[in-house]
Amino acid sequence: HIRDNLDLTPNNYRISLMGVTVGEAEIFPDREMAINPGQVYGSLEGTETTDPAFGLEAIWIEPSKHESAQSLGYTVVDPETVIATHLSQLLQSHAHELVGHEEIQNLMDQLTKMTPKLVEDLVPKLMPLGTVVKVCQNLLSEGIPIKDMRSIAESLAENGHKTQDATILTAQVRVALGRMIVQKINGLDKELEIITLSPELEQLLHQSLQGVDGSAGALEPMMAEKLHKGLADSAQGQEIVGKPAVLLTSPQLREMMARFVKHSIPGLSVLSYSEIPDDKQLKIVATVGN
Repeated sequence: HIRDNLDLTPNNYRISLMGVTVGEAEIFPDREMAINPGQVYGSLEGTETTDPAFGLEAIWIEPSKHESAQSLGYTVVDPETVIATHLSQLLQSHAHELVGHEEIQNLMDQLTKMTPKLVEDLVPKLMPLGTVVKVCQNLLSEGIPIKDMRSIAESLAENGHKTQDATILTAQVRVALGRMIVQKINGLDKELEIITLSPELEQLLHQSLQGVDGSAGALEPMMAEKLHKGLADSAQGQEIVGKPAVLLTSPQLREMMARFVKHSIPGLSVLSYSEIPDDKQLKIVATVGN
């Protein structure tokens, strides 16, 4: 619901989720936001700010400067679009917090109408609903839609006899959803440009998995910093040329690397070899660790 908050200045808004603030920003109703997408060809007069949805540099400009800003390469949007995009981005990034037992049960009920035997054999015979919920939350936390519940349920039914670990099951479901995941990243392009890790670095990371918690934190700080910089630079290189940034790793490293870059390099998608469709051509554009 929407309500006034006297603690905020007239031009500020705040978005809360279950009582916790997840985003806020300042808008100017009588101006437009000119967003720097990464490469522009001139400067603009106005009030400097940051695009609240994606953290890009931006400037609040007078509406009369709209066409001039666009000609310089800026993306120009009105205040309403700024708020709507911010809200949409927050809903996507927090979707895993908004989905619980009731929502997944509703999806399973819908699936029952199409494939009753599949659902009957899965929940609760093979695994509790809570495990299905956790897998779906894991998928949503990485921006993967859960609308294909049939494929998700079939993968869980196939692998549930081997493990009840939601993290391992999520990895198996991702393989089943591989084509959709890749298509979401680069559409119908036959070729997918990828960033890889050097064999030596992959070996070091595999060794770090033997650590206490199997996280990239098991790396030495200098090594972790070097790895992060290499990935950030490679991802930025892809962004500059308008291409998606994709790190391709072994299945064993995918989840660890996804957690490593999730908040610091949000534009970098991390995939495993097993998630790539057989008919997708791969082109290595950067190798980190050489």
